[in-house]
Amino acid sequence: MKIAVFAGSFDPFTFAHQDLVDRGLGLFDKIIIAIGVNSSKKGLLPLADREKGIKLLFEKYTNVEVQQFSGLTVNFCKRVGASYILRGLRNTDDFEFEKAIAQNNSLLAPTIETYFLMTKSGLAHISSTIVRDILSNGGDVSALVPEIILRVDRDSST
Repeated sequence: MKIAVFAGSFDPFTFAHQDLVDRGLGLFDKIIIAIGVNSSKKGLLPLADREKGIKLLFEKYTNVEVQQFSGLTVNFCKRVGASYILRGLRNTDDFEFEKAIAQNNSLLAPTIETYFLMTKSGLAHISSTIVRDILSNGGDVSALVPEIILRVDRDSST
């Protein structure tokens, strides 16, 4: 079984993230969306809300799991039996950054391969950093983030 890990902070999970998972399912039998826990970083959206929203978004998919993790992504891959890491690329800056990470991951875990998917046209402008800035300033992100993700955040803040 070809299992891939799609790791990130997903603060918040965007339409671009969703598209990568949907397209990745054509390559892999199972994708584990791994929400990285960094205790020194405080996210905009609570970790539990991120996990709940992503699980709701993919609840009808039997081949998508959502888990939290801390530490190295390659160590998480080993724990869950994944031989692949799925990453998205929006531009050349992403490529240079992700290439360095993939090369180091390859040194740490030679049996785990990184697959890059280019972001689809029309989604390349979406970044969680920009979405967080819009959200924190009261802007409308409905064209950038699935409604279910936004609804979980609103439900937990009331």
